[in-house]
Amino acid sequence: MSTLEWFWIALLSTCLLVANGLEDNAEIVDDDKEHKQDEQQLPDKVSYNYSKVKTPRPTVGLLYPRESETREVRSLDGIWNFVRSNASDPQRGVREEWYKRTLRSTGHEIILMPVPASYNDVTVDRQLRDHVGTVWYERHFFVPSHWCRDRVRTWLRFGSVHYQADVWINGQLAVHHSIGHLPFEAEIGRFINYGRENRITVMVDNRLTNRTIPQGQVLKQPSDDGVAYVQSYTFDFFNYAGIHRSVQLYTTPETYISDIELRTQLGSKQMGRIDYHLRIGNGSVSDVRASYILVQLRDRDNAVVAHQVNHNVHNGTLLVPNVKPWWPYLMHPLPGYMYTLELQLMAEAAGNAVLLDAYRLPVGIRSLSWNNESLLLNGKPLYLRGFGKHEDSDIRGKGLDNAVLLRDFNLLKWIGANAYRTSHYPYSEESMHFADEHGIMIIDECPSVNTDLFEPQLLENHMSALEQLIHRDRNHASVIAWSIANEPRTKKKAAEAYFGALANYTRSIAQGRPLTAASNVDTPTACMMSQFLDITGFNRYNAWYHSPGRTDMIVQPMYNEAKKWHEHYKKPVILFEYGGDTMEGYHSLPAYIWSEDYQTELFSKHFQAFDKLRKLKWFIGEFVWNFADFKTEQTYTRVGGNKKGVFTRNRQPKDAAHLLRQRYHAIAFKLDNASLPSDLFEYIIDWN
Repeated sequence: MSTLEWFWIALLSTCLLVANGLEDNAEIVDDDKEHKQDEQQLPDKVSYNYSKVKTPRPTVGLLYPRESETREVRSLDGIWNFVRSNASDPQRGVREEWYKRTLRSTGHEIILMPVPASYNDVTVDRQLRDHVGTVWYERHFFVPSHWCRDRVRTWLRFGSVHYQADVWINGQLAVHHSIGHLPFEAEIGRFINYGRENRITVMVDNRLTNRTIPQGQVLKQPSDDGVAYVQSYTFDFFNYAGIHRSVQLYTTPETYISDIELRTQLGSKQMGRIDYHLRIGNGSVSDVRASYILVQLRDRDNAVVAHQVNHNVHNGTLLVPNVKPWWPYLMHPLPGYMYTLELQLMAEAAGNAVLLDAYRLPVGIRSLSWNNESLLLNGKPLYLRGFGKHEDSDIRGKGLDNAVLLRDFNLLKWIGANAYRTSHYPYSEESMHFADEHGIMIIDECPSVNTDLFEPQLLENHMSALEQLIHRDRNHASVIAWSIANEPRTKKKAAEAYFGALANYTRSIAQGRPLTAASNVDTPTACMMSQFLDITGFNRYNAWYHSPGRTDMIVQPMYNEAKKWHEHYKKPVILFEYGGDTMEGYHSLPAYIWSEDYQTELFSKHFQAFDKLRKLKWFIGEFVWNFADFKTEQTYTRVGGNKKGVFTRNRQPKDAAHLLRQRYHAIAFKLDNASLPSDLFEYIIDWN
């Protein structure tokens, strides 16, 4: 991001977030009046002592729902009833206790709404698209009678709700959760009617504040209709909201495997190692106590390749001879090799073995390490080539769509990418599973984007977002690093103590992965965050925000800047963002800004810089911004959204995609002797 754009964003942020900088007749809206006053008067140079910040309570449970001999899973996805609250009174439904009756009985208009999906683009209602505040979802469901007779535990799980959710079952509060993009669940057996109809009611609040991750501010402004409530934010993607991922009912036995933590290593002589740590739910109060755990590892052909009986039901190590390691796409003839780890919790009763619970999960076996020049997987240095992405598509917004998800992975493999960053929030669990299976490496990013106004409560929420992310994704072979932020305002001196505390905490729970982040300060020495990272990352838009139109000002500036980042921090360096907006179908000769020809030329110049940098060994990755065009808030600088995608929003290639495909496959051929696709280059002439 350019100095000019940094200036305008900082100026806009100040105008929106600081009271004496608000435009005329605009008022900050905050339900917490005490916090509102604090935020308006928050000085930029306040120094905080973060040593007393309360670290998050470790997450337990939340295993991905899978059916087994002892577990059932039922989906609550489908069409739900939906009501939009009045933006001027977002808590009315709580005061009037809408959750104790059907939404239809409230007298409000019922809209039919798909789940999972963002609600913003489903209808043709401008007010709903731009709504600020709460909305309400409702559906009815049945729970089988035998779930009660069989004495199983019944759970309700949400893959993601943005941003805040309150969930009631039959009028009783079951769970509250903040921070979008991450799963949450509750045991609901005490709330439900077995063998009869039940009602689930969900209040979703999309409002962002100075203390949410990401940050924002709600403004009250005059309009032709009296007053309008506007959600302001500085990040460059649309603030979609709703129940974004699947809602599921599932069962576990009374004594069950509640959590699994895995660590893998690749040893000498083709020996693999899986260290596992289990948490057993209800084990201290159940009449039946677990005696041992039966562990089996199955290969792709379902053959058992390693097994053990472990009377320590909490910890163990499984050795895997002749292991097939997990490798990234195009680094090995057999990429993304996944085993199935089968865990059976057993008891002994009257001399007989009794199965208490069974859970299976995919596992890739690999080693990961890093030093001041390299990131190594299975002992081999990595060179990352890929994208920043977004979960974004037409109509469903950020809602989970398996067809779009599979299309994206097919395009990633077609173009020869081996990695992407989950910019700027955790992606769906389904996408993480696909990344494992396809051998696509993940830089896993938390929802901190453009973070500013550093203070203790924000840090607590930031830590919580990272803790939940790491707990969810720690067992994925594809995850090779944690990204703690994107483009935070790290020129500010206040950022140093904040990110020092954040990095120290995150490193303590990092599960054997390095920490990184994407900085956009003008000079490496100005960044108050990068000193705490294991891998240095930066974003730079030469010939776009910097010197627009000048593709002759890319190669040397990029080369020089990357060298400065490495010289200052002595760490591996990744360029996390580069690119330029491109209108599909617009051509110009000679190349002109916004044309497909310009995007192609801009890429080619960057490739020259990257190849010079690759020779220096410590430059370990190039990520285009962006994989596909995506929606943003309305602004005169965005025509229908951000157009920096290599693919259009409906996942069709622009001209630059073909050039990028040739580069990515050529790198794989040069570094790892990967086979080139037969259609990589079109036939031109017989040169003989």
